[in-house]
Amino acid sequence: MERTECVKTQDVKRSFLQGAETVEALRDVDLTVYKGEFIALIGESGSGKTTLLNVLGGLDRPDSGSVYIEGRDITSLTSTELSKMRLKRVGFIFQEYNLIPVLSAVENVEYVLLLQGVSEKERRERSIAILDEVGLKGMYGRRPGELSGGQQQRVAVARAIVSKPAIVLADEPTANLDSKTGAGLLDLLKELNEVEGSTFIVTTHDPQVIERASRVVHIKDGILSA
Repeated sequence: MERTECVKTQDVKRSFLQGAETVEALRDVDLTVYKGEFIALIGESGSGKTTLLNVLGGLDRPDSGSVYIEGRDITSLTSTELSKMRLKRVGFIFQEYNLIPVLSAVENVEYVLLLQGVSEKERRERSIAILDEVGLKGMYGRRPGELSGGQQQRVAVARAIVSKPAIVLADEPTANLDSKTGAGLLDLLKELNEVEGSTFIVTTHDPQVIERASRVVHIKDGILSA
């Protein structure tokens, strides 16, 4: 059966100035990710993992090369077009959760749908349903400060997937969690990957992520290797 390309990069380069030196964070990166894959992107700190994730999600632009999401070259988009693309097609899970502290769990999840113009009734129903799915039934009204780290990360996962994006990008999602909580979160992500067909790219140092991945991609000094 022919596989569908979800994400593709061609000859992507990205460098940064660090003091007086130029650091090549990404060097001629070619990567193809197919719909429904669960990719573990591994490498040492400073290897280019987060930079690549940011480029794939349109949070950062490459110096040269092309990035395609569902066949669309996002490097040619304006900033406004990029924002719309991210809102509709990409879900992000950050290491630090990035929840809005003054909003409840359900309001944090709803926020993406609010930006998409979804009606109040529908966004509340969808947000509650997804919080139930990630194991937070009955915690809808709790603010981030009233939740454990694992619970906050589950809210972040719910927010990332509530709009059913084409791709979910997760940057070290288990880094701040104990091994048991991290394993539970990864089982949840893997279930979503298998049941919903969501495509995941996860940067990690965690062997538990690697065990669950359908493919492992290594990055070192900005260079990819399978």
